[in-house]
Amino acid sequence: MSIRDRLIRKLDTAHDTGSFAHPVLEITPMQRKHIRDIMPIEESVYPKPWSQKVFSDEIEMMHKGYRYYVVGYVGRELVGYCGLLFADSDAHVTNIAVHPEWQKRGIATELMLELAWHARSRKCEALTLEVRHTNTAAQELYRRFGFVPAGVRRKYYENTDDAIVMWCQDIQQDAFDQRLRDIEKTRP
Repeated sequence: MSIRDRLIRKLDTAHDTGSFAHPVLEITPMQRKHIRDIMPIEESVYPKPWSQKVFSDEIEMMHKGYRYYVVGYVGRELVGYCGLLFADSDAHVTNIAVHPEWQKRGIATELMLELAWHARSRKCEALTLEVRHTNTAAQELYRRFGFVPAGVRRKYYENTDDAIVMWCQDIQQDAFDQRLRDIEKTRP
């Protein structure tokens, strides 16, 4: 299922109910022009933010097929972004960030759905990521997608905080497809 298909379905759902109480999230591939709007989010959610050059380099790697990055907009406001790095048959979640004013509204779930569907479309077999050991909200989100802890990287963040390494295996299986569809059904 493409980004466009999911966006259209969300718009149709909002239209069918006659209610636009929930803002519509539009997800689109990241481009260099987005970096300016990404940086305030990056700087507010990460103690050691990536630089504009890192994002520019990642976008270049995306054009070569080694990465996948998207941004999420509500109206004209960039509210979040996320990305994947591809290695062999696995996809690694490099980042997922939502503007603090837009957190707890399902945006991270939508971004994670986009990454998961894209990894499946690329025929990846597994997803992996690191999450700060104190970030229980993110851990809960990842568990919902089927990620399980697989190890700890000591002092991974800023040489002080540990990272929990999490994996989600067998993402090409029907059970994972159904998990994603079930998550989509529980949207607000």
